[in-house]
Amino acid sequence: MNQIISNIISNIIPKTENAYIVGGCVRDLLLGLSPVDYDIAVSGDSKQFAKDIASKISGKIIHIGKPGQTILRVVSGDKIFDISSTNNASIKDDLNKRDFTVNAIAYSLSSNKIIDPLGGVHDLENKKIRMVSHRAFIKDPIRMIRAYRLSASLGFKIDNKTVSAIKENADLIKNSAGERINAEFFKILKSTKSFQYVSQMSESGLLLKIFPELQELKGCAQNKYHAYDVFEHTMRAFDCLEKILNDCSEYIEKTYRRNIKQLDKKYILKFAVLLHDIGKPDALTLDAQGNIHFYGHAQKGANKANRISRRLKLSNADRYYTNFIISNHIRPLFLFISYQKKILTKKGMARFFIKYGNNTPALLLHTIADIQGKGNKENARDAAFIEFAKNMLHDFFSDFMTIKTKPLLITGHDLINELGLAPSPLFKKILKIVQEERLSNKISTRQEALMLAKEVLRDQL
Repeated sequence: MNQIISNIISNIIPKTENAYIVGGCVRDLLLGLSPVDYDIAVSGDSKQFAKDIASKISGKIIHIGKPGQTILRVVSGDKIFDISSTNNASIKDDLNKRDFTVNAIAYSLSSNKIIDPLGGVHDLENKKIRMVSHRAFIKDPIRMIRAYRLSASLGFKIDNKTVSAIKENADLIKNSAGERINAEFFKILKSTKSFQYVSQMSESGLLLKIFPELQELKGCAQNKYHAYDVFEHTMRAFDCLEKILNDCSEYIEKTYRRNIKQLDKKYILKFAVLLHDIGKPDALTLDAQGNIHFYGHAQKGANKANRISRRLKLSNADRYYTNFIISNHIRPLFLFISYQKKILTKKGMARFFIKYGNNTPALLLHTIADIQGKGNKENARDAAFIEFAKNMLHDFFSDFMTIKTKPLLITGHDLINELGLAPSPLFKKILKIVQEERLSNKISTRQEALMLAKEVLRDQL
């Protein structure tokens, strides 16, 4: 084991007295994984050590961290080395300050020996995430989320005492910076099996401390079409969505699955489904017959989710995407109602595709999961909607995207040169109508497009 590590690092890191590779990189090396970066603790001159590595790999030294807690980062290509001082503490003292035993293993660069005072190697062998001490989460509450993140990424189980400590200290997470919560939580969502870890976070109470808005969903009853309260429905919808995202073959044909760029950020879609119904408690009403309604809950939920996204310091793009999914997640159901009433036209479908554009597949898959999460598997209406959504996905790729990728029949230049129009807001309206008719298979040539443009223009005069 020691020799394996020695062979990997001997050509990169100088053999130095009182310098140790520590933390996650030792864990990964022992697991046979390639570390993303290397953490090195030095009890001697950390600045000189950084210079020695930088010289050896032609790297650049960057100072990061707060005054008194400076880390010297050496960067060269895809290699990153973070060098910190032990501040005259022993390596064992340094390891005792870390988060989990699997991250509290050191490798001595001078003796080529593993230093493991807390039993981290044993925990690696037993696939266990165990806190270093009962104060680990008090020192840094973010470590509670990290426990689940490590569990998700390594496939390890969190030991019972650590789970108990998370339950006891969960409330402390509110003191953590939003961007740090974001960084750890979204790494969990990127796992293909994130549901089981998000579910465990719910059981420990940590999830509701991170997102207190979810607390109101517990016990919030729904209408007769739902088997669960809003919270249980949300968790089941999350589970259904993740399964769909892991394998969408039932909903999207192989020909079209290869280039679904719209689903690149699957983790944001999972984030959206977790929050998609947080507007329901505020929107709940009862009619004269005692029936439950949630009018306007999508927009109320989107507004709440927007505040959460800002709290977690999400990027503008991720915040917009989350808001888009939540505010529109029931729109496919409105389209389905029109279909059932036999009033849905090709133009109506074309308008839907144009309005939601490249986000259409994500929106439809989200709504499918939402329906599946209701728990009424024998409900014929729900089954009919899922079949309708499948057909919509087929039409989106086979018709809409096929036509959309072709050159436009006419452009603004044609409106100027052929019809003698001056640029104005009318341009957008004419071109939109032309595109709708094309997507509805009503027109297919440039000449037909120009004739339609003339008709629209006459109607405006």
